Amino acid sequence: MLAGSARAQSGSTSGGLDPAAERARIASERQALQVRVNSERAACYQKFAVEDCLSDSRRRARVVSDDLKRQESALNDIERKRRAAIETQKLQDNASQQRAKDQEAQRERAADAQKEREQRTADHAASREAMTAQEAQNQRAFADKQQRQAREDASRQRERVQAPANVQANDERLDKAAKHRADVERRNAERDKPRAAPLPP
Repeated sequence: MLAGSARAQSGSTSGGLDPAAERARIASERQALQVRVNSERAACYQKFAVEDCLSDSRRRARVVSDDLKRQESALNDIERKRRAAIETQKLQDNASQQRAKDQEAQRERAADAQKEREQRTADHAASREAMTAQEAQNQRAFADKQQRQAREDASRQRERVQAPANVQANDERLDKAAKHRADVERRNAERDKPRAAPLPP
């Protein structure tokens, strides 16, 4: 029985313990203990000093039972520690994965922020170029407008200078047209005069 305890303790330190096999061994030793206790009791009832025999049997059984309980307790402790180690490892793995995810997310955010900065810089440069181009276009449009205005002013000035001559030419055209109309009306009137009476035969 003590060898079983030593096996459980050595298994707990080595870490090569098979909990199911150990539990099966402990259950088997309990069963064997119960068989032996029953056998010893039956033998005690055949003796003269029955109580002393039963007491010795119970003491021996208690020693073995206590040893099996200690082994079972050690096994439970080992399994608890193993489960705690597995859980701790899971938590560490999850924490490690979460850290990796957080770092990846942080790298992505940093890359996105860099892209946004670069885009803002490019947009700002494009906006400056567009403003410069717009200013140049506005200046050209203003220069064109000034040139048109100057041409229009020159044209109006020429018209003002030429206005008296134009008025005179216009008056002459109107007089000529009126004379022409009067000539046409006169010719038409002469053509429309009644014919003279025919000569008598």
